[in-house]
Amino acid sequence: TLFRSIESYRYQQREQVTPKQGVHIKSAERQQQQQHHRNDIHTMPVKYLELENFKSYAGTQRIGPFHDFTSVIGPNGSGKSNLMDAISFVLGVQSRDLRSSQMKDLIFRPPGISAEDAKKLRAEATLVYEDASTKEEIRFSRAISEKGVGEYRVNGDAVPYKAYEDALGAIGVLIKARNFLVFQGDVESIARKTPKQFVELFENISASAELKEEYEAALKGKEEAESATIFAYNKQKGYKSERKSLKEQKEEADRFLALLEKKASLKTEYFLWQLFHIHTDVTEREKAAEELKAELREIEQRDSDKKDALANAKKKSSEARRSTAKLEKKRVKLAAEVDGLEQPTIKSAQEIKSLTKKLHTDENALAKIHQEEESHGESLSKLEVEIEEYRQTETQLQEEYEEEKQRGAGELPTLTEEQEAEYERVREAAAVAGAKPRQELATMNRKLSSARASAGSLANELKEVQGRKEEAEGSLRELTERQKTLAQSLDKTKTDLKTADTELRQIQKEAREAELKTRDIDTEIEKINTTLRQARDDRKKGKDEERLLQAVASLKRHFQGVQGRLVDLCRPTQKRFNLAVTVAAGKDMEAIVVDTKQTAKECITYLREQRVGTATFLPLDSLQTPNPASTERMRAIAEQDGRYRLASDVIACDDAFKRAVLYAVGNTVVCDDLDSARELCFPRRQRGDRGEEARIKAVTLGGAVISKAGTMTGGVTRDDARSANITRWDERELERLRERKEKLEADREELGRGTGGGRGRGDRGFDRVEELRSNVGNMRNREKYTKSDLDYTKSKIKEQSSLVTSTTKQIKKLERQLVAAEQSVEDTSARVEEAIEKVKEVEEEHYGPFREKTGLRDFRAYDEAVGKAREEFLKKRRKIREHLVKLASKRDYEIGRDFKVPIAKAEKRLENRKAKLEEAKKTEEELLEQVAKAKAKLADAEASLKQAAEDEKEHDEAARLAQIAFSEAQAEHLRVSKAINTEESALERLRGKLHETLQKARVEEVELSMAGESETAEEGTSQKDDEAEESSEEQEGFSQPLSQQSGLTTHFSQKDDARVVKDRKDANKVDFTNLRPELKSRSSDRAEKKIRQDFEDQISKLAADVEAMSPNMKASEAFDNINERLKESIADFDQAKANARKATAAYQKVKNTRAKRFNDAFQHIDGALKTIYTDMTKSSKHPLGGNAYLSLDDAEEPYRGGMKFNAMPPMKRFRDMEQLSGGEKTVAALALLFAIHSFRPAPFFVMDEVDAALDNVNVLKVCNYIRQRSGDFQCIVISLKDMFYERSHSLIGICRDVGTNSSRTMTLDLTKFDKNEGKEKGGQKRKRPSDPEGSRKTRSSSGSATKQ
Repeated sequence: TLFRSIESYRYQQREQVTPKQGVHIKSAERQQQQQHHRNDIHTMPVKYLELENFKSYAGTQRIGPFHDFTSVIGPNGSGKSNLMDAISFVLGVQSRDLRSSQMKDLIFRPPGISAEDAKKLRAEATLVYEDASTKEEIRFSRAISEKGVGEYRVNGDAVPYKAYEDALGAIGVLIKARNFLVFQGDVESIARKTPKQFVELFENISASAELKEEYEAALKGKEEAESATIFAYNKQKGYKSERKSLKEQKEEADRFLALLEKKASLKTEYFLWQLFHIHTDVTEREKAAEELKAELREIEQRDSDKKDALANAKKKSSEARRSTAKLEKKRVKLAAEVDGLEQPTIKSAQEIKSLTKKLHTDENALAKIHQEEESHGESLSKLEVEIEEYRQTETQLQEEYEEEKQRGAGELPTLTEEQEAEYERVREAAAVAGAKPRQELATMNRKLSSARASAGSLANELKEVQGRKEEAEGSLRELTERQKTLAQSLDKTKTDLKTADTELRQIQKEAREAELKTRDIDTEIEKINTTLRQARDDRKKGKDEERLLQAVASLKRHFQGVQGRLVDLCRPTQKRFNLAVTVAAGKDMEAIVVDTKQTAKECITYLREQRVGTATFLPLDSLQTPNPASTERMRAIAEQDGRYRLASDVIACDDAFKRAVLYAVGNTVVCDDLDSARELCFPRRQRGDRGEEARIKAVTLGGAVISKAGTMTGGVTRDDARSANITRWDERELERLRERKEKLEADREELGRGTGGGRGRGDRGFDRVEELRSNVGNMRNREKYTKSDLDYTKSKIKEQSSLVTSTTKQIKKLERQLVAAEQSVEDTSARVEEAIEKVKEVEEEHYGPFREKTGLRDFRAYDEAVGKAREEFLKKRRKIREHLVKLASKRDYEIGRDFKVPIAKAEKRLENRKAKLEEAKKTEEELLEQVAKAKAKLADAEASLKQAAEDEKEHDEAARLAQIAFSEAQAEHLRVSKAINTEESALERLRGKLHETLQKARVEEVELSMAGESETAEEGTSQKDDEAEESSEEQEGFSQPLSQQSGLTTHFSQKDDARVVKDRKDANKVDFTNLRPELKSRSSDRAEKKIRQDFEDQISKLAADVEAMSPNMKASEAFDNINERLKESIADFDQAKANARKATAAYQKVKNTRAKRFNDAFQHIDGALKTIYTDMTKSSKHPLGGNAYLSLDDAEEPYRGGMKFNAMPPMKRFRDMEQLSGGEKTVAALALLFAIHSFRPAPFFVMDEVDAALDNVNVLKVCNYIRQRSGDFQCIVISLKDMFYERSHSLIGICRDVGTNSSRTMTLDLTKFDKNEGKEKGGQKRKRPSDPEGSRKTRSSSGSATKQ
């Protein structure tokens, strides 16, 4: 019932009349198509799905049959979504939308299969449809081969994709619109769509998107037609304005011709005056030059004689120098020989002296040995006597000791010699035993002495430190007082110094600023003067340029296509590129830019007819510019390095003249310097590389050029530098410079008045400056010394403070140390007493037994009485015995001594010395003789050298005098030569001036009268030759410039040059009789300058009047042409209007068709949405249900705006879709999907878990709606909610086969268990889903009725 109400509503909407065109849309053909489509929906449901190795379905499985309302159930991961993927795969959905990246991923792979077997697997999915009326099955299949390639089949026959798509479309399945699928998540995405996305969706559904390209093309055609209409109107308007202007130009042409005639007459007189005086000056200068040349020839003859005399003198002087050098070389050689002989002579004399000394030593040694031999026996006798004497002395000493011992002992018992020996042994033993105690006693005594000394030292040091402390404290008090005084003095000095220094700095600053400003002003004025002088110099030398400018102005007046000189139409972007651009463009910079080649030819003809001169033309329509690809390649190369840039990129010009600039400079690259240009033009390449990099033309900022052929040109002429400087592009700034100069001069004068002109503001101000400087100097010295004294005082205070602190600490420390030292003395004294007692005990152990034996009790008294005598006795006896031992040894040596061998050796050594001495004396005599001979030769050589030097001096003097004479002759020659050069230079300038004046007269077409008929004939012939020459130059392809400066320095210096001779003849032919007498007389330079200025002023005034008029001599012809063009523009405008109307009609037709399709779909879906959403949200509590609707931003052209989708659940206020709950969004989105499906219905509808976000109430509503619609189309739903799938007609359960890790299916027909439905619903049994009529009756009886 609901479906029928929706269809009825859709038919009513399609039968409505559109408001704009009033056309009834309904047609019999559309009704037939819709009826046929609905019949297909009922008669072509899905019956089975056959799968073979597809995703998780292993082997061949047949799933079905499918009923009108079939639910697919199963646990998560069982393969439910794979079943939907299989249906989608059969219906043409791409693999990327089926959760896979490639077709092979859709093939099932059994677990444990090998890689080779896996490559042999294939997959296939088949949907089987059954026509309910004919029971005929139609099979749609899609397979994946072993290689992963897809294949489409219909009833087993392979078909292309297009045929497969058409076959599905025939039963209502639209693959692109996907009117049969609702994937998991599609419902939520519908609710989240933006207004623009809704419009795109409806365009696809309504098929209005098919007209998008046609619509845009029609819109573009309409806009272009309207633009063409506007352009034609503006063109017509421009022609009307131009016709009015041309009419005024015709009336101006006659006035212009009269002024030209007056100007030509004045020019003729001006040129006659110039030629007359130039020709006269040339004649006089040539005569003077001939006289000077004759004088020069006489001087040259005299120069030749003096030159010969100078050469002869120089030759003799050179010979004398060579002779002197030769003698000097000989003298040096002899001197070296003498020096070489003197060294061996000195060495020989030293050797003789050494040998003589050694000989004397050897003789003395031999005599000594003989002397010792003679006294040998006497020595032995003396030794024997001496030995005996010492023995007697020892005996006597023993006796004396015994007597001394008896006297010394007194009452004490005396010891015998044996007892004394024993006593010595006992004493030694006691000494050994008491060594350690005595050592300890000595140690204690030393410690005691050290402690006493330390205590005394500490006491003295303490007294000294206390004195230093008192002295430091007194010094500290004095220094502190001095510091305060110095600080106060320093502060006062600083304050005074700051005040004086500030005043002095202010005065000096004012003077310096005035001086710097004056200097800067002078510098800037000098720069401006230099620039202005250079500009004036350029204007003086730019007559040809003025003539060219006049010619260009004339061409502009006569021809509209003449744009001007290229140099006037462009400008370098920066000043530093001026010279580079000038060199890169060359002569083309002076060329004239015209619009077409025809205009250039007309200009040439005009120049030839008017005899204005020659010029180079650049026609914009036929210039050959570099290939854009090569230009971009060069630009890319230049952009890689900041040192390079294309010449065309550094020139600023209008786009209309860019072609002329490209022709002039081409692909020339501007480089910073010559090194970078070499790197660009001559890159390092591998052997055999012949790249195109070498064919680059480069120009440096300094003007050097590297051509494409590889040649390099350097240096810049004065004209190039001047043309690249001010006069070319900065002429407009000269006036600004003059104004700036006047302002600067006024500022300088103001500064001069302000500073008083040098000495400040009088003697008073100067004295104040000097006084301040003196005071500042004195105060700085005072500050310096005070600061130094203060620093010294502070350092001394710091030093004394540190001394007081350190002495205080030191006193405390010394007091503690002194107490400790006194305590140490007491302790050490006690230990000394203990050591003495211990030593006595040890000695008593050894002295006791000996005392008992000898009866000697007091060993110390005995030692005091006898010890000294005994020690002296022992000492003397030891000395005697030691001397006896030495004498015995000496006696034994003398007895065994032999004198023969030393005497023999000494005599032999003496003989050798004498022989060497004789040989050395002989050598010395020979060397002395050689030295005498060498010195004699050296004296002779020095005498010869002296004579040669005197001769050389005489010859040099003669050469000097000859040189002076020759220099005087050369000076005379130079003077005359300079005079000749001066005359020739003047002649050259005059000839050049004459040539320039004649040439200028020809170019400016000045009429000069000639003398005589024959001369007139010759002049005519000459003019014909000139015309022929100029014509040939013009026919060379516009290659010769208009300027005639070439050849000035090359030809005019030669008297017999063809051009000079021709100019002289031409000047002689001129008839000067018509020249006024006052103009023929010789005048001063000032008067001549005034005459020239008067002529130029009058001519300039006439030229300015002519220039101001700017007539168009072809205005009449142009007026006729403009009338014709105006007629053509009117016709073009009418045609453009007709085209615009046609394009607008075509656009309106496509627009209406596209809007109609979109609006049809929108109105149907909007109406169906309201009904479906109301039915889905009805309940017992809310019998009216909710409301949902669609709204458009642009009702006229809805596809250009957006679309809004809003839903209001029952009993809720209006809110945006984003603010609805998840279930509410899902119900609204499902309603919209069902409404869209009703516009383009498919025979079945497959939905994947659309109830996921719904609660039980909404699930029940959706389920009831699907049951109601199931009689009209087949619905297959994947669901996990029992409340949903228990109301379906059949179930397909999917489970997981753990053994094969694949999916398995089971089918359950629920209609078999619905036995009581008929009784509950009026006794009718539920019919099979294959019976459409029965199904419709069942739905009709079980559902609620819905009004249309």
